[in-house]
Amino acid sequence: MLDRAAAMALLREYTKSESLLKHALAVEAAMRAYARKYGEDEEQWGVVGLLHDFDYEIHPTAAEHPAEGARILAERGYPEDVVYAIQAHGEILGLPRKRKMDQALYAVDELAGFIIAVALVRPSKSIAEVDVAAVRKKMKDKAFARAVHREQIAAGAEELGVPLDEHVAAVIAALQSIAGELGLQGQA
Repeated sequence: MLDRAAAMALLREYTKSESLLKHALAVEAAMRAYARKYGEDEEQWGVVGLLHDFDYEIHPTAAEHPAEGARILAERGYPEDVVYAIQAHGEILGLPRKRKMDQALYAVDELAGFIIAVALVRPSKSIAEVDVAAVRKKMKDKAFARAVHREQIAAGAEELGVPLDEHVAAVIAALQSIAGELGLQGQA
């Protein structure tokens, strides 16, 4: 059931926005990196990252997302721990993040989007030019990517038990590994 091709088909069935698709790929890459770090199931963690916001376009309100998406996943036979991690990735449902997979998803979600935003304001639009210092500097600029919850980025790293700079570096490296898929390999 946890096969990337099936998860990608489900994501594309519900998600048409190119930026949301790229966000899903970024979160998937970060989740896979953390699965390797913790010796966990990389396929499972990758699928969780890929599908965490799959329903956002059809359920964009806090009252619906991710609860309605979780219902769809359960109906399609996704394992309970996958569905739970996706439900717990935000604050809205108030679910405790019990496992490392739950904590990692919460920790990488906002950060992945923020790192992409940092790369996009570079003249080259290359993620290769993004480092921890650049991300930390932009985190202090409240006008930059103001929709990103900086407190969640910090809280996520803490909950995961990883120093913030180490966490930022890990997610940057994960995103750099798929720069082409994200359209962040730079302009010629």
